[in-house]
Amino acid sequence: MRFRALISLVVLALAAGLSGCETQTNDEVSRAAPVYEGIDTRLLDGDLVNFHVAMSGESSVEDVDQYAACAAAQYTLIRGYGFARHVRTNVVEEGGIWRGDAVYTISSSLPRGLKTIDAEVVAAHCAENGIPMV
Repeated sequence: MRFRALISLVVLALAAGLSGCETQTNDEVSRAAPVYEGIDTRLLDGDLVNFHVAMSGESSVEDVDQYAACAAAQYTLIRGYGFARHVRTNVVEEGGIWRGDAVYTISSSLPRGLKTIDAEVVAAHCAENGIPMV
């Protein structure tokens, strides 16, 4: 009888311990981390830069946009500037590979427009989140 009581206590302790654990949904379990396939940078004009990025794995349009922004932020800093303005990004997915074609202008002062980035802030965010840069 003591053995049964001991088992009951162990089962209760395990149940109580597991009740505080978080469970993952099927979406969280099945979503694998994106794989960053590379960045190609082309200077189009003095302050106009084109970034081609590629990703695979469980990626999305937002992931591709963020990858391109990280590339733009680091490139802006490398060139000695502090800000960039997003001009456009085209994203396509084919055969499990996501490709982004993004254009940014870079400048030393905050440019006009709604889609501007502070290169230091964005580059720090990218580094914290493990997103590769130029």
